[in-house]
Amino acid sequence: MSSFGFLSTYPPTRCGLATFTASLATAMVGPGDIRAHIVRVMDDIAGPPPVLVGSRSVIVGELYAGDGESIRDTAKILSANDAVIVQHEYGIYGGPDGNEVLEVLAKLTAPTIVVLHTVLAAPTAGQRRVLERVTEESSAVVVMSETARRLLAEHYRVDQTKVSVIPHGVPEWIAVPAIGHPDHRTMLTWGLIGPGKGIEWGIRAMTQLVEVDPTFHYIVAGQTHPKVLAHEGERYRESLQQLIDDSGLTDRVTLDDRYLDPAQLAAQVSAAEIVLLPYDSRDQVTSGVLSEAVAAGKQVVATGFPHALELLGDGVGTIVAHEDPAAISNAVAHLLTRPHRVRKIDLRRGAFEADTSWSAVAGEYRRLSDSLQEARSA
Repeated sequence: MSSFGFLSTYPPTRCGLATFTASLATAMVGPGDIRAHIVRVMDDIAGPPPVLVGSRSVIVGELYAGDGESIRDTAKILSANDAVIVQHEYGIYGGPDGNEVLEVLAKLTAPTIVVLHTVLAAPTAGQRRVLERVTEESSAVVVMSETARRLLAEHYRVDQTKVSVIPHGVPEWIAVPAIGHPDHRTMLTWGLIGPGKGIEWGIRAMTQLVEVDPTFHYIVAGQTHPKVLAHEGERYRESLQQLIDDSGLTDRVTLDDRYLDPAQLAAQVSAAEIVLLPYDSRDQVTSGVLSEAVAAGKQVVATGFPHALELLGDGVGTIVAHEDPAAISNAVAHLLTRPHRVRKIDLRRGAFEADTSWSAVAGEYRRLSDSLQEARSA
């Protein structure tokens, strides 16, 4: 029986890393007799543990910031597995720039794969030091885009022979009943929201788009990110609603604050004609929402963050300037008048989804783990 240890935030915590790890762990235990043993990082947004994770995926421990005992226990529990997969993001571990993860990594005795969710082009000295140490303590390093690999090579002292690119997984989209909007066409932004998501630029763009197509509607689906909610409350969402009201768009823009389950999200995505990612970030090297939108065959308009620049080439999507509602409205208006582009995107979608479905991605992680174990045996 094979077993994989995972160190990450985990549901019911609602954040990108938790969702990523749950999807990956579920896919990895799919074939054969494989177990997933999860140590859940209890950061400041973590809620109570779930009653049941799954028959072959179990939470076996919890890691608390500043708790030496839980650090030691985490390393011991994870080392009992054939391989360990650690999700790295600066904000979830304790200590300056999340440096407490280094003590866990130093104590692990099983082959360790670290997945880097953030690779900054201009890190602080502390961020660079932590990331370089994280890669030193790991057996292998995974990034999810070629851009991230290039940034590691250009800005960090990292052994490039350790680095692999395995794309962000996406659901295997199946036909679902779309949420009916017979009286209007829709554009969708989804995911946990907060400052930096750039939704205000999409709202401002709508003031011009209602003249292009009076039936056009913009839906923003997602709760406020738990960390934003804990520190700022609903200030950002309220500012967006105020902008909608002031712009006279109450019948054209909807803020849907529900946390959608997979079936509800699939129906919402299926109904959307265009997906908008108006993010302010110039550093985002991985976007699960972007990967899912492309896999779903949607027309995507996105600002020029690194993952979008890499993924939306060859006519798959449209890149617009940051913080520029006029650029967004022009791009969306162009798509609304050229529906023939959807066929081209559908053709691209098949190859993309085959390469990046969670089952395919899990296979890449299993193969990487096998190679590490073989190298250790040799």
